[in-house]
Amino acid sequence: MLPPDGDAADQFQPLRPGLVRLAYRMLGSIAEAEDVVQEAYIRWHQTDRSAIREPGAFLSKTVTRLCLDILKSARVKRETYIGPWLPEPVLETDREEDMSEDLSLTLMMALERLSPLERAAFLLHDVFGLGFDEVAATLDRDSAACRQLAARARKNVRAERPRYAIDREEGERVTDAFFAASRSGDLTALRNLLAENVVAYTDGGGIRNAALKPLFGFHSVSGLFMDVAQKTAFAVPPVLYKGLINGLPGYVTLERDGIVQTTTIDIEEGRIVGVYIVRNPEKLGHLSDLIGSTTLS
Repeated sequence: MLPPDGDAADQFQPLRPGLVRLAYRMLGSIAEAEDVVQEAYIRWHQTDRSAIREPGAFLSKTVTRLCLDILKSARVKRETYIGPWLPEPVLETDREEDMSEDLSLTLMMALERLSPLERAAFLLHDVFGLGFDEVAATLDRDSAACRQLAARARKNVRAERPRYAIDREEGERVTDAFFAASRSGDLTALRNLLAENVVAYTDGGGIRNAALKPLFGFHSVSGLFMDVAQKTAFAVPPVLYKGLINGLPGYVTLERDGIVQTTTIDIEEGRIVGVYIVRNPEKLGHLSDLIGSTTLS
């Protein structure tokens, strides 16, 4: 790491949170996002800054191009990933500026289904407010092509936007009820909580036990939690954190085998329509300082 340059650092630091948010949304990884932003700072430090009229546009362009380079290899990795892929969980208090304020976990998953260029065009224009001329300069495409990229992305992402805002108190109530029902194996309570079309994703990355495919429908999802409750002898694990995770209600637990996992739920009209569980330890290490656990690595 280069020693900080006063002028470079003073201009860079106010922009850093937004750059990290951009990189995280491109990559779905906290560690990779922070590495990209650090590389962008090094390039910023080495650049003739007197020739740059808009530092924010320059740095957004740099971060986006670095992310696109990573996504070329990441796409191959995702294709060989064992089981469902979920983005690294970000807790509400994980950053001074809440990184989950404008895109929830379900939208992060929608972005994952886009091509890298579609994702970049959508994020730069629709989320971070860059004009299409700036987007075009960043992606080395003309403005018309970038408009088409963003339009295609917008159409796919729009379907994933929450149709119902989740009231915080309702989210806490449903989360508490789901935690109790799923751990006690209370099928009647689960029937009252889960929508018929509920879907569950469990991300173990081939490192921890997890379902290798998404589970669809009440019977499959409730069956998963009934099975887990029985295998763990209906034990209730310690809750290390409860609150928003990627903008949705959820909790972090320490399972009896020493594994830390995050559970996030998506709610529509009082019923749970999505359950997202991350057990892959490679995606949980950044939570250790926040929840004071040494078991995350």
